[in-house]
Amino acid sequence: MSHLYAKHSLFSLLLLTAGVSAFAQSSRANKENSPYSFYGVGEERNEANTSLKGMGYVSSAYSSDYYINTYNPASYAQFKLTTYEAGGEAIRRTINGNGDSYQTGRAGFSYFNLGIPLGKNAGMVLGIRPETRVYYRLDDTSALAGIGNAYKTYLGDGGLTYGFIGLGGSYGGLSLGANFGYLFGTIQSSEYLTSLDGTQKDYNSEFSRYTKIGGIYWNGGALYKAKLNNKWALRLGANATLSQDLNASRGEYWIAHSTVVSTTYDTAYRTDNVKGKVTLPMKYGAGIQLLNGDKWVFAIDYTAAKWSQYRSYGLTDSVSDSYKFSIGTEYTPDALSMHKYSNRITYRLGFYYGTDYVHLSNTELNYYAITAGASLPFKRTFDRIHLALEVGKHGTQTNGLLQDNFVKFSLGLSFNERWFVKRKYD
Repeated sequence: MSHLYAKHSLFSLLLLTAGVSAFAQSSRANKENSPYSFYGVGEERNEANTSLKGMGYVSSAYSSDYYINTYNPASYAQFKLTTYEAGGEAIRRTINGNGDSYQTGRAGFSYFNLGIPLGKNAGMVLGIRPETRVYYRLDDTSALAGIGNAYKTYLGDGGLTYGFIGLGGSYGGLSLGANFGYLFGTIQSSEYLTSLDGTQKDYNSEFSRYTKIGGIYWNGGALYKAKLNNKWALRLGANATLSQDLNASRGEYWIAHSTVVSTTYDTAYRTDNVKGKVTLPMKYGAGIQLLNGDKWVFAIDYTAAKWSQYRSYGLTDSVSDSYKFSIGTEYTPDALSMHKYSNRITYRLGFYYGTDYVHLSNTELNYYAITAGASLPFKRTFDRIHLALEVGKHGTQTNGLLQDNFVKFSLGLSFNERWFVKRKYD
C-alpha cells in the first residue's frame, strides 16, 4: 500500500508543478529565444513521449502494453495496465547568422497522460501537452523619416496547449482510435520603437497585438498488426488530422509617448475582442514497424502537414507545406530477466530529417537530428524512467537567415498498476 501511495503522491506533485508551467504563458523567465516562432502559431513542440523521442519520433505505427502513444490513438487498444506518464525536457541552442552567434535555452514540462484499459480490446487516455510555443526577441536599428535614428525591439510570447480525451479499440488485428479535445492559448506580439537622437524628436512608441485562440480539435488513427512467423510480426499505422477552424479574439493597441520634458502618453489606436478564425492545416502520417516479440523493434515513419492551408483572420503567412522522415529502433535484451538488470533496460536509436513549415526568402528551413535513449525499469515492476537525447541542426544561413545547432535532453516517468481488481485477503 505504501508503494502505491508513493506513486500517486509523486505523480500528483509532477502534475501540479507542470500545470503551473503549462499555464504561466505570460512569464518570460526561462524562455528560449526562437526567432522563427514569429510566424504562424509558433514553433511546433511535437511532444511525443520520451520513449519515442529516443527512437526518432517514430509514432505512426508504435503501440505498447505499458507506454502511451498519443499521436496514434488506435494504440490505446493495447493497454494491459493503467498507466501514468509525465515528461519534461531541456534544450540548448547556438543560433548563428549574419556573422553573429548567441546561445539560448529553456527547460520545462512536456506532457501528462493517464491511460486506462477498458476491457481486453479497448483503452482510454486523458492528456494535456503544449502544442506550439512562441517566444522571440529581436533588436535592430534603422533611420526613419521624420524620426531619425531609432532602435526597434520585437517581442513575442505565448503558445497553444492541447487537453484531450482519447479512445481506441481493436477487432482482430485492426485497431481504430481518435482524440477529441480543446486547443487553446494566447499569442502576443509587440514592437517597440525608441528614438536614439535625443533631440526634440525624442518620441517613442509601442505597437502590440494579442490573439486568444480556442476550439475543438481532434485527430484519428488506425493500426494493423500481422504475424509473419513465430518470431516476427509486422505493424502498419496511419494517423490524420483534418484542417480545422478555431475561434479567435484579437485586441490591438498603439501607444506613443514623448520624453522631451516629461513623459506623456497617447493611445493613438485601440481595438478589443475582434472575432475571427484561425485555420490550422491538415496533418497526416504513415509508418511501418517490424517487431521481434519484446526484444527488437525497427520502424520507419513519414509525416506531413499542408501549412499552405493556414489562415489567420483570412490572411496567409510566410509558411508552406512541411514533412518529416524518421527511422528508429529499440532493443531489450531480456525484459523478464531476474538476475541481470542491464538485460531489462530498453535501448533506443533514431534519426529524423524534415522541413519546417516556416518559408522565408524562397528558402526551405531544413532540420535533422540523431537521437538516442533508454528506459530504466524499477525493481520488479513495469514502472520506468525514460531518457532521450537529441543532437541536430535547424535552419540555414543562406539568404541572411538563421541556423541553430541544438542539444535536447528529455526525461520521462511511467507508472503502471492494475485498477478495478478485487482485493483478496487471507
